[in-house]
Amino acid sequence: MALGFDAVGFARAELAPEIRDRLMHFLGEGRHGSMGWMADRAEQRANPRALWPEAVSVVVLGLNYGPDDDPLATLAQSDRATVSVYAQNRDYHDVVKKRLKALGRWMAETWPGTGIKVFVDTAPVAEKPLAQAAGLGWQGKHTNLVSRALGSWLFLGEVFTTLDLGADDAEADHCGSCRACLDICPTAAFPAPYQLDARRCISYLTIEHRGPIDPALRPLMGNRIYGCDDCLAVCPWNKFAQAHSEPAFAPRDALRAPMLADLARLDDAAFRAMFAGSPVKRIGRDRFVRNVMIAVGNSGDGALRPVAQALCEDADPVVAEAARWAVARLEEAT
Repeated sequence: MALGFDAVGFARAELAPEIRDRLMHFLGEGRHGSMGWMADRAEQRANPRALWPEAVSVVVLGLNYGPDDDPLATLAQSDRATVSVYAQNRDYHDVVKKRLKALGRWMAETWPGTGIKVFVDTAPVAEKPLAQAAGLGWQGKHTNLVSRALGSWLFLGEVFTTLDLGADDAEADHCGSCRACLDICPTAAFPAPYQLDARRCISYLTIEHRGPIDPALRPLMGNRIYGCDDCLAVCPWNKFAQAHSEPAFAPRDALRAPMLADLARLDDAAFRAMFAGSPVKRIGRDRFVRNVMIAVGNSGDGALRPVAQALCEDADPVVAEAARWAVARLEEAT
């Protein structure tokens, strides 16, 4: 496509009642953890027209970010960190939104008087159900979108419009009896197929969750310090996936398999410099180093003990507690 998207589909600005029911069950069970913003704007998330009453159609677009190597390979390198594929370079919000705005401008110029709003994962939009309704893929048993053409690796963006653009056929579910994504989850974050408990999800724990992480979950996190790709990477539909062609998504060398010792030494200024323009920057140095300390504790590498020891009196109490946990765990391992 001229704007660089890899998939496009059209849906009505509405969602089936079962989407709302599923969201309300998720919230009612408290599975959103500390993400209070999900509950605060649940009605808008469940109903596109509650977000924007004038909306008639939604253009759903996908941008491939498929990795060029095995995204799980670094899990076996205990002295190094694993960063989720999507966060190894530029923030996708910036890349996708710029292109959505260009499309929106073209639509407004082509059909004067047309109302346009663009969204990229920062508003209460049920992106994955809309993408399924638009035929881009289906929500798999891990609740993420799966594309028959591109596998698991697809960023989504939406253009809401007052135009009536019709609707594509919704994509059917093609998971069958497969449960690879459920079985690989290190923390058993799926109570059942098509259900997620974010409170046990490593992506939630390392990115959204503030404060100390449940000690019972820490040993299960391995060296994953920002996000988790396990359930995405094992999907059999990735046999059709392709490596991305977007330069902004090419992994920075410093983030392919960074040394835990180097990351642990980052102060606030160094953290901001290293992650400028990256989605990692938004969690801040303290939450990031907390995650690094958990990975250090899981490394079993006694050589990393001084690295953790140096942070046991860190100015941030959550970092200091995680460092003390890491020291104790390394002492047990040696």
